[in-house]
Amino acid sequence: MKKKSQAKLLGRYIVVDPEICHGQPTFRGTRIMVWQVLEMLADGMAWETIIEECHNSITKDAIAEAIKLSGEAFIKHADEFVLEPTPA
Repeated sequence: MKKKSQAKLLGRYIVVDPEICHGQPTFRGTRIMVWQVLEMLADGMAWETIIEECHNSITKDAIAEAIKLSGEAFIKHADEFVLEPTPA
């Protein structure tokens, strides 16, 4: 008997499934990892180009959700990114 998937929705478009891409967050129904798209954005790639590069498997709404969730995660964990304390 096959074990049930332990997939978890992180949003409307983003999912984590231990059986897909080693449990990295991916866009729902794809093997496109969220970090890859965020890296493309950081490199200055246009949203339309990213969508084309991903063979139209993701949408602008999915990219927007990835940015929103990454921003929320950054705010929640900002102290983990401190390089050095700043003087008061």
